[in-house]
Amino acid sequence: MTTTKEWRADRLSELGSSIFAEVAEWKREAMRLGMNVIDLSIGSPDLPPSLPIRQALSEAVLRDDVYGYPGSKGSVRFLRQAADWLAYRFGIEVDPEHELLSLMGSQDGLGHLALSLCNPGDIALVPDPGYPVYMAGLAVAGVEPYHMPLLAENQFLPDFDAIPEEVWQRAKFMLLNYPSNPVSAVADIPFFEQAVAYAKRHGVLIVHDLAYSEMAFDGYRPPSILQVSKASEVAVEFHSLSKSFNMAGCRIGFLAGNRKAIAALRELKANIDYGVFLPVQEAGIVALQQDMLGDQPSVGALYETRRDRFIEALREQGWEIASPKATMFIWAKLPPMQWQLSESWTSRRISREMLERTGVAVIPGDAFGEQGEGYVRIALVEKEERLIEAAERIGRFIRGE
Repeated sequence: MTTTKEWRADRLSELGSSIFAEVAEWKREAMRLGMNVIDLSIGSPDLPPSLPIRQALSEAVLRDDVYGYPGSKGSVRFLRQAADWLAYRFGIEVDPEHELLSLMGSQDGLGHLALSLCNPGDIALVPDPGYPVYMAGLAVAGVEPYHMPLLAENQFLPDFDAIPEEVWQRAKFMLLNYPSNPVSAVADIPFFEQAVAYAKRHGVLIVHDLAYSEMAFDGYRPPSILQVSKASEVAVEFHSLSKSFNMAGCRIGFLAGNRKAIAALRELKANIDYGVFLPVQEAGIVALQQDMLGDQPSVGALYETRRDRFIEALREQGWEIASPKATMFIWAKLPPMQWQLSESWTSRRISREMLERTGVAVIPGDAFGEQGEGYVRIALVEKEERLIEAAERIGRFIRGE
């Protein structure tokens, strides 16, 4: 007789990412049925890095001295370049030795941060809607989330006054993300000053996810929370080269700010991985250098054009959507459907029916939290012609044609 046990941890059910697997299965089924799928679901850049970045990567790969363990902290060259870029881009000074840490993309750090900062039973303040890895990192660490509702009437900014005092007292850290995924909201320095004041008052660390710092429109330049005076006393900030420089597959980013928090994450990662492949760090150095020299093609300009063309095309089809000021996403209220099913239209129902009937894939808003119901997230990761075609297909779907 064979004894069987459950080879699956209960915490996996708390990770909250099942909808992405579900949408992937919807896409596979649509393609099996011969549908020409326009995939606007996942925020993966559809363009490669610039040629100098790829050349730096290819040249480094051929070197004999890059195949040892790179070390989880990051190379001295990469950390110094990251510090120089922060000074250039935001006018902030960080110590590359103690206030920077290289990462296998910001998701690597976001997924592990709670493990390094918290004990089981601690509380973390998280946005709702929010990027799924925020909740996943808490679930793995046994940390209790307190959801901060992001509402349209508040410009999708959290209301710090609405958080109970006892929650502030128990909270270890607070996650912020501006420009934000999925809601594409932005924040200014006065908001970050307010956040820092609350954090200092309650001894809470602010964790700011600034993955979309270079993907902004209409002349807007997203600020860093570290621009606030003495913010590094209570804040760390994630930066990613994935979206800014089309390096998503390279897996490289970094964390900047409070040295105690960075030391904790560095200590954890020193025990679980050996860092970013050195040729990838060399490519990252070139990406940051190019940007400082003004030689880097602007991802912001590219996505601004896509945003304008796509939203204009959707409006022509009867779906009025507000134009975001940043990110590669559109956070859209459900379209004004002109036909009905036996069930009511929800974010998930509309997303599935749209894919099955038109081949256009989006992510239902409830995948990002309770407050996401009533919205869908659309990624601008196709060329303009395909986006316009997607808008035309969606228009026929709205009309029930």
